Amino acid sequence: MTLTRRQVTELLSAHGLAPRRALGQNFVVDPNTVRRIARLARVGPGDRVIEIGAGLGSLTLAMADTGAAVTAVEVDHGIAAVLRSIVEPVGVTVVEGDALDLDLAAVLGAGPWVLVANLPYNVATPLVVRVLEEVPALTRMLVMVQAEVADRLAAAPGSPAYGAVSVIVAWWASATVVGQVPATVFVPRPKVASALVAIERRPSPRGDARFEPPPYARFKAVARAGFGQRRKMLRRSLAGVVEPAAFGAAGVGPDARAEELGLDQWARLAAWAPNGPTPS
Repeated sequence: MTLTRRQVTELLSAHGLAPRRALGQNFVVDPNTVRRIARLARVGPGDRVIEIGAGLGSLTLAMADTGAAVTAVEVDHGIAAVLRSIVEPVGVTVVEGDALDLDLAAVLGAGPWVLVANLPYNVATPLVVRVLEEVPALTRMLVMVQAEVADRLAAAPGSPAYGAVSVIVAWWASATVVGQVPATVFVPRPKVASALVAIERRPSPRGDARFEPPPYARFKAVARAGFGQRRKMLRRSLAGVVEPAAFGAAGVGPDARAEELGLDQWARLAAWAPNGPTPS
């Protein structure tokens, strides 16, 4: 069971509701699209799924149809009341709240869990990063986001989309764009296309095996500083953040630019300290 375009518009009208731009609400109204997402999510009986930004429950119902146990999070009070009436009868648990404020680790408890969601455009990037940083119980994600955000999450070195968030995601997980979604399947219709990104958490943060991994906060600060002035050579953009001697010790040219460095190179730069780790 899923919701059609007509059913979504009728539900909104019947309850005096409308999509709120401030919350980035664009409801999926195409049954084929939500079934496709459920299939790509690779979940079924025995799996536990959390959906963030559930809206009126079109994707929620498709996930429940797989046999997975679904928890749906929705921040909009009016929408959440309607969502409960639609999805609780099929066994879905509804949590009302802002996913950026909720203690998701406490809500979920022990893993593994899978995040499957049509993420509001305005919170997609910080939410993905927060989940990777704070909620180890979430071992996999399939998220629908703005196409250019999808490209950034999964970008490789040298790509125009490659940036600090690409490196931060790569520290925790592998990310792959697995599909495109046209604007026509949403109400209201967004001005941009969307894409599906599959993210799978690594068993442990990745870095060059020749070094002890740097503290994550240090790694994140170095990457952000490097991409903060991405047109500059790293010896300039990282001045005051990384000591000059670190470049040679880490095998990174000081004249390189941020988009040229892969994850291991960023990790080596962040790990190096005077009298600290050097290549073996």
